Amino acid sequence: MVEQPWDLLLTVAFLLTGTAGIWTLVVCPPSVGKTVLHVNHTVMSAAMILMIWVILGDIAVWTQVALFSLLSLTLVPALVRAGGRARRTDLAGHLALNVAMIWMLVAMPLLMTGAPSEGSGAHAGHTGHAGAAALAPAVRGPDWAIVVNSLFVAVCVAGALWWLLRAAAGREHRLPAIGHGLMAAGMGTMLFLIPA
Repeated sequence: MVEQPWDLLLTVAFLLTGTAGIWTLVVCPPSVGKTVLHVNHTVMSAAMILMIWVILGDIAVWTQVALFSLLSLTLVPALVRAGGRARRTDLAGHLALNVAMIWMLVAMPLLMTGAPSEGSGAHAGHTGHAGAAALAPAVRGPDWAIVVNSLFVAVCVAGALWWLLRAAAGREHRLPAIGHGLMAAGMGTMLFLIPA
């Protein structure tokens, strides 16, 4: 799915975001509400690395869709109760990244060119590192899917900028903000590269 050097660069980025999530959970245990955010962030980091390197079958893909849907639902009450514009924007950003993750998982068959057929036993588009280089671009995805994907890329870019500004302006919680910004940037990069 992702060719060199992007496979290695994105793997390093997601290793960093996952490590930041684990570090925050273990060293600076947050409140229960924020724990869900950091667990979500850590799981998403692992899922992104998996997506880069492993051919995922349909069961694995739909299990991840269910997991990120559930994590998204757990963020909604916190978003409704959130006080302050910055906190609401943070939560809306996390929710948007979860929706972008779900989109990425289900839309790959539409977006990837030269993807294996549905009967191949692998989720179309989840071709891993070695398979991506062997595929020749054959057909561009449907225009509507490219447009929706582009909107998710824009959402990821906005999220990356938001969290990097929060990290630069804030005196506390800089590591999580940098991690969230890096996650958004990495996810936006992967979404951008998929239909390329």
